[in-house]
This record gives sequence, structure tokens and C-alpha cells, in this order.
Amino acid sequence: MAGKVKYCCMNVTILTYGSRGDVQPFLPLSLGLMTRGHSVKLAAPSRFKSLVEEHGIQFIPLAGEPEDLSRRLNDSGHNFIKMVREMMDHAIEIGADVLHQTEAACQDADLIIHTFSHAVGAHTLAREKNIPDIHIQTFPMFTPTGDYPNVTMPDLKFRSLNRLTHTISKQITWWTSLFGFEQVRHRAGLPKRKLYFPFDDDPLRPPTPILCAWSPNVLPPSSDWTGNIHVTGYYFFEVDRSYHPPDELQSFLDAGDPPICISFGSMVNRNAERIDEIVRSALAKTNNRGIVLSGWSGLKSQLNNNLLYLDVVPHDWLLPRCKMIVHHGGAGTTSAGLRAGIPNVVVPFTADQPFWGRRVHAVGAGPKPIRVKNLSVGNLAQAIAEAERDVTRKRAQTIGQRIRSEEGVKRAVDLIESHVSDWRNFKV
Repeated sequence: MAGKVKYCCMNVTILTYGSRGDVQPFLPLSLGLMTRGHSVKLAAPSRFKSLVEEHGIQFIPLAGEPEDLSRRLNDSGHNFIKMVREMMDHAIEIGADVLHQTEAACQDADLIIHTFSHAVGAHTLAREKNIPDIHIQTFPMFTPTGDYPNVTMPDLKFRSLNRLTHTISKQITWWTSLFGFEQVRHRAGLPKRKLYFPFDDDPLRPPTPILCAWSPNVLPPSSDWTGNIHVTGYYFFEVDRSYHPPDELQSFLDAGDPPICISFGSMVNRNAERIDEIVRSALAKTNNRGIVLSGWSGLKSQLNNNLLYLDVVPHDWLLPRCKMIVHHGGAGTTSAGLRAGIPNVVVPFTADQPFWGRRVHAVGAGPKPIRVKNLSVGNLAQAIAEAERDVTRKRAQTIGQRIRSEEGVKRAVDLIESHVSDWRNFKV
């Protein structure tokens, strides 16, 4: 192998898909790369065009509506096979358009960064273009370990069984990718294509790095991981000091004790009214005020002086002004709640949410999660009371301080640049 290749700036394409929580972490990461002189294109569902472009990041729209996928995943409950099937059906419906869009987005790329939904396709494209790729995950998916099972399953107590669930989920992902591509190819009249799984050993190519975009204080690295897996810390923006709250929000905050924030993101759909009634009753039972971030649920404000309904408010501004947050356990909302240093009460709906709910409880920053199908006024009120205990509040504060001291974006960018330099050396 020849001497070290001099590192230079790159054209980077980032491919992601899903709800806002799947897109937002890549905004500060994009800005971190751009600060180092790299050019970045971020490809995501078209609904996020304004969110991305307002930060000066070049945006590539992808077909499909993540709200539809979110509802389908919600309906699948906690069944991994059903969730994979729903994701595959959705991917087949939009697949041909997304294939063309991603290939256009990566046309001049020197590096492709991808998430779970793009892992096989993006890695295959990187191999065809003979360029490096990096996988970033906001929940453990392609990182087998005996410490815990696949995120959709409960802890099986035996390391061998936990590890087996990861192996099986990887294999299912690979099989569904092959089947899904064949379906898309036939529908769109595309030629045959050899697909590659990004985490198979290949002596002719350095291992694809996996960057885990969460805090090691929430989920530390596992001792049985390989050397290409790195826990970087969360990817946050700097706190926006320029945000000015609407008058109704500021007046509500000034009118009493810090409220509880209620945020179920994109997960609430047909159960919205039932969940809203439970939340309002539990807040009244525990003598708490609340701010409800309604998101895609379509909830309308109730006539109650102790409740304020809003569409969206920046978490980094709002949560430090709240006493706790009740949420669905999405990776993005969990990270924001923990960063704020306030207790988290997690009511998971589907996918990785039960896993993050268990992690919140494991680190002492909140009570045991309550699955949405089991949610009641009584158990939510009990969880709120537990979250108000001094021991929980102080532990949440400690976790928040640690997370705020991490430099997730910087560490990720350092690892990205290091891998590209090593990859170029490998190819010399």
C-alpha cells in the first residue's frame, strides 16, 4: 500500500427517510460537514424541503409521504415482521421514483451517508461508483450484541438469544431488500442489478463504518461490537437564541408553575382523541399544567386554562422550561427530553420506541414505559408522580448535563473524514 493519501474536501450525499425525527439529526451533521469545507446534499421526503433549505443545505426531494408510513407502522404495533412488511410495501409503492431520485442525488458524490431505509441501495450504489459509504443509525439495528435484543423485542435474558434476534433481523432486512428490489424492477422495467449488503465482509473494501447517533450515557458501546462501530453522541443544533415564542405561549408559561410537555410526534392518529382524554385527566389528577404539541394528530385546543395546544415549538427552547415530558419514545424526542435534563415518561407506540423507553428507565431518567394499548388515567398519573420524585429529577438533570457536554457532530465528522482518508489509502 502506498503512502497516505492527502485528505481533501468532498461532495457528500446524505440519504434518509421517515418522520422529522429521522431527518432533523442530519441537519446539524450537514452543517458540521459544510463547516469543514465539504459540499452536502440531503435527500429526504419532500415535506421537509423548507426545514432543510432554511438552514442553507441543498435539498433533494424523495417520493412518498412519511405520514402514511408512520400510520402503517403504528397499526403494526410491536410486531417486527409486520413492520418490515409495511416498510417493504411502502418502499415498493414509491421504489422506482426513489431509485431514480437517489441515483441523481449521488451522481457527483464522493461519499454516500445512509440510514436504515437506504442501507442496501446506497451501499450498492457506492460500490458501483467505487466510492466510500457510511451508515448512521439512530437506533441499534445492524450492531449485533448480546447486551439487548432487536429493538422491537423484549430482553430475552440470555446473551445468545439476544444476539440471535439481531442476526435474524439482519437476514430479514437482506431478504426483503432483494425481494423488494425485484418487485420495483419489474414494475419500472429496470435492468437486473446485483445488490450488496453493507455489513458483509469484503477483503477488497474496508468495512462500512456504523456511526451510532446516540449518547454513550444513554446506551454505551457493547463489548462484543467490532471496531467499525462508534457511538458518537447525539447530533444537536446549538440552542437557538433567536427564537421568540408566540404571546400565548409566553403568557401561559408566565401564568403558573412549569408545565408538563406532551409530545407524541407523528404517532398519534386514530387513537388521538382517546389518548388526549387520558392525558388531560391524568394532568388534572396530578394537579399539573400541560403544553400539548399536537403534530400530525390534528388535535384541537380544549377550553382549559391549564392546557395549551400548539402545533410545534422548538424542543431546545421549550423543554428546559417544562418540568417533564410525556412522549412516544421516538429517538429524536427522547434525545431532546434527555438533553433538557428533565424526567421523561415514555408511552411507546411501535418500532424502536419501546426500546428507548426501557433505556430512559434504565438510566433513571423516567419510570417504566407504558405501552399505548395499556395507557390509562391511573397508570399515567402514577408514572407522572414517579417522574416528579427527587431521585428521578436529579438523575435526569445529571444525564442532561452529560449529554450537553458531548460533541456528537464533531466526533461524527472526525470519524467520517478519517474513514474517507483510510478508504482512499486502501484503494491506492
